[in-house]
Amino acid sequence: MSRSGDVPRVGVAGWPVAHSRSPILHGYWLRQLGVVGRYERFAVPPGEFEQFVARIGGDLIGSNVTVPHKEAAFAACDRRTQAAEALGAVNTLWRDGPLLWGDNTDVEGFLVNMDEGAPGWAERSRSAVIIGAGGAARAVVHALVSRGVGRIAIVNRTPARAAALAERFGRTVTASSWDKLSSELSQADLLVNASSLGMQGQAPLDIDLGILPTRAVVSDIVYVPLRTPLVEAARSRGLPAVEGLGMLLHQAVPGFERWFGRRPEVTAELRALVEADVRDGRQGKQ
Repeated sequence: MSRSGDVPRVGVAGWPVAHSRSPILHGYWLRQLGVVGRYERFAVPPGEFEQFVARIGGDLIGSNVTVPHKEAAFAACDRRTQAAEALGAVNTLWRDGPLLWGDNTDVEGFLVNMDEGAPGWAERSRSAVIIGAGGAARAVVHALVSRGVGRIAIVNRTPARAAALAERFGRTVTASSWDKLSSELSQADLLVNASSLGMQGQAPLDIDLGILPTRAVVSDIVYVPLRTPLVEAARSRGLPAVEGLGMLLHQAVPGFERWFGRRPEVTAELRALVEADVRDGRQGKQ
């Protein structure tokens, strides 16, 4: 029987981290692919992230990173992928020799989920509205810019945060106030909720989708509940609607491949496992 130190280990570092669903995803892939490894939760308090990073090496071959450590992970890296550099945040760590590398896989997770849920969306999206101005919104804006969306309006209840995010991405991205949301929606080909509004236990996202053009696509990165009121409202109007769970599932794929050398698949069985966990009523995160 192998000692624990002989088994490659990865995990997710955050504070708090008890409700992370990442162990479900990676544990499923380890079993399905017959890969020897372990995926754990690492409760890392603020102020102790540098000590945690120093442990990466040997049997601890890497880690996911969730709130509040994504910017600290960015700062700790010797090298970063282009996506991580653009976002200023890291959610996946590994070592290449002595160098600590960081990636941000949220962009890939969002795009793959969109391509699956609304094929051809990017070609039809000349104008997009993003609700929210936090880290998730930053990843969504970067994803849309990479796909050539010509005009992106960021709408947030705190205008200064929207303006700061827009400044990162150049002239195709603008900040708009909440009282102009209706005007922005009337000309949008794509609406993305990249905020926590509508999440179980959070304030509702109270907007009128009747303003959206009939060609519009609606996406919600929230996945608790699995089908948010925004998604349900879009479908009731006959609009294509993309649920948030797929982003969580697909953002995990690159990290597993980086650590274990096998590219896993997001299967119907895996989705059902995570959906069952969500229905148990626990709010989760990466």
